[in-house]
Amino acid sequence: MDMAKTILVVDDKVNMRQLLRDHFVAQGFTVLTSANGREALQAVTHTRPDLILLDVMMPEMDGYAFLQHYRAEQNAPVIIITARDEESEAVLGLELGADDYVIKPFRMRELGARVKAVLRRSDTAPAGHGPLRVGDIALDEATHTVSVRGAPVSLTPTEFNLLAVLLRAPGQVFTREQLADRLTADGYSGLERTLNVHIRNLRAKIEPNPEAPQYIETVFGVGYRLARPEA
Repeated sequence: MDMAKTILVVDDKVNMRQLLRDHFVAQGFTVLTSANGREALQAVTHTRPDLILLDVMMPEMDGYAFLQHYRAEQNAPVIIITARDEESEAVLGLELGADDYVIKPFRMRELGARVKAVLRRSDTAPAGHGPLRVGDIALDEATHTVSVRGAPVSLTPTEFNLLAVLLRAPGQVFTREQLADRLTADGYSGLERTLNVHIRNLRAKIEPNPEAPQYIETVFGVGYRLARPEA
């Protein structure tokens, strides 16, 4: 990495905050820590982290409440950290705008791979690509902006890159494995297991009627494709 990325660790357990801080500092990251969602909201008003590692169950303000407030203002990627018996709660975190989740106990190597993959997806695409347009959707990779019917739409980094892949090849059917591969350069991101949630979130933001999508179509038994709406 050319410049040190900043990670915000949000966890109510002191030993977990220390463990994650020591590990990622040793990997060349700048690491900030908060003990709950309320502290984290204060932290992000002063510093814009490149990625947030977010525990779910915390006092004062839990991970869900933090996500709802944070996603209303900022779009840096978020990875949920949750216990194994709370995996269904991690899916709720994805629906609120998280990009991925990791289940405790986890290996630092696994978490490190997820962090690097999510950061890679969040990097702005290089300039030189013209805006991508299909129907009422316009996506500009150079400015990392999206508009639908002329109105700006706020997407998470994963949602943005997922939409870009589909917009580059209207009509092409992508399997879930292919979409996961397109969105990570190291072949290991855990994206495939969360893809359905990201697709659902994306439809909610760009489709006139998410229950009857006219852009992102499901090809049953195969995957997804971007359709050109009929005039």
